[in-house]
Amino acid sequence: MFIVFNPTSGRRRWSLLWRVLDILIANGIRVELAETSHKGHATCLAREAAARGERLVVAAGGDGTIAEVASGILGTSSRLGVIPLGTANVLAQELGLPFSPKPVAAALAFGRTARIWPGIAETAEGQRLFVQMLGVGFDAHVVQQVSPGLKKVLGKGAYVLTAMNELPRYGFPRISVRLDGTETTAVSVIVSKGRLYGGAYHLTSHATPGEPGFSVILFDRGGPGAAAVYGAALPLNLLEKLPGVRQIRAHRVEFHDNPAMPAQTDGDFAGTDVMSVIDAERAIEVIVA
Repeated sequence: MFIVFNPTSGRRRWSLLWRVLDILIANGIRVELAETSHKGHATCLAREAAARGERLVVAAGGDGTIAEVASGILGTSSRLGVIPLGTANVLAQELGLPFSPKPVAAALAFGRTARIWPGIAETAEGQRLFVQMLGVGFDAHVVQQVSPGLKKVLGKGAYVLTAMNELPRYGFPRISVRLDGTETTAVSVIVSKGRLYGGAYHLTSHATPGEPGFSVILFDRGGPGAAAVYGAALPLNLLEKLPGVRQIRAHRVEFHDNPAMPAQTDGDFAGTDVMSVIDAERAIEVIVA
């Protein structure tokens, strides 16, 4: 078992990793641990592990680390394991993964698998894999602006505070988007593989994480007031019921004729030049409880 550990993820949850390792080693399971040192390093480590025949490559970190590890093993026979150490842990919530040491260790040692079908964001610099969602617009702007130091102290609260500070500053420009060839516009767009967003909060009822295609959530109403209403509705699991929120299934999402727009994938800033979103070439098997 090869574990890729991101030391910048969820410092308050590090004890989970060490306790899981203790349980695995005490039960005679061979464990190799590698620590990431820079952006993209988890992908390189996972790719090398898969190339030398590791059957299980585990991401110990948040959703961004999981996406990097998934990118490294995509197209191989390696399975993906997760030790959830991140701020939101959206994929872990989506798949119902355990968060306590013994169940996490048991799942990694003996768990069954479930399939996820990642998405690929195509940018001017290349492709970027995501396992849960891509956002373009205000949520991505918040991800870009949030302070890493504040995130370490407040966790998810850092995003709430940053969003409140940025509401009067953001211009809410309309975004031109093409969904399977059909043109539309919105002030924010979330391209989702799963049902959840920001943790255990309900975003959409139409997601199919293990199949090709996306649930595209379009926010039609701009301005600080509308964005505040959307934000307040999310933790109440009422977002998809609000007027001005559309949900459309699509297999190809294209962003065109737009100025530079911030984007985020799985809670990490993804630049300002996302051109399209497509399905990954194949699914990945993930260890679940």
